[in-house]
Amino acid sequence: MQRDEAIYQRQGFGARLGVQGQIGLLIIDFVNGFADPAVFGGGNIPAAIAATIPVLAQARKRGWPVAHSRIVYADNDSDCNIFALKIPGMLTLKEQHPNSAIVAQLEPAEGELVVRKTVPSAFFGTGLSSWLTQHGVQTLLVAGCTTSGCVRASVVDAMSYGFRPVILEDCVGDRALAPHEANLFDMSQKNGDVLRFDAFLKDLDS
Repeated sequence: MQRDEAIYQRQGFGARLGVQGQIGLLIIDFVNGFADPAVFGGGNIPAAIAATIPVLAQARKRGWPVAHSRIVYADNDSDCNIFALKIPGMLTLKEQHPNSAIVAQLEPAEGELVVRKTVPSAFFGTGLSSWLTQHGVQTLLVAGCTTSGCVRASVVDAMSYGFRPVILEDCVGDRALAPHEANLFDMSQKNGDVLRFDAFLKDLDS
């Protein structure tokens, strides 16, 4: 890995973005189905959920805008898409199905946005970008799952829309650790800053 890092550094990747302007928090797909290893979960997702609880508390205490996302398909499967064809089980995530509900520990509060999506990115085909812009967000903290899937897709879109992504290393999880680690490395080189939440707060408060 050190040899790989040297190649990226020599080519100018991995510049630090830092914090600018209003901070927001995006929590991606921490729903019951992804918390359960028997459904879509596993790996380090439970630990990432636990680590996100104090992050959400801090965001609320500091008045940061908070958005959540969940995958929700129509009851009649009329919005079945390529993502669902690739992973047919996703079609079980309906509005009223318990597996599509956000975990109780991170239940949205009044005024927090809940984005319903049918593809990996929380930005694609949703109002998330305009909502964040309306709330003045420039730096976007990202928690959620999976690191290699919906987190990665959302981070790339966040960057593309002009937000500064900060991927909270301890607050993102995947059902397998190899893609988790690989995607953290790649996002840190190309899309945003990757660091633990305690390190982020230390930098912010200093």
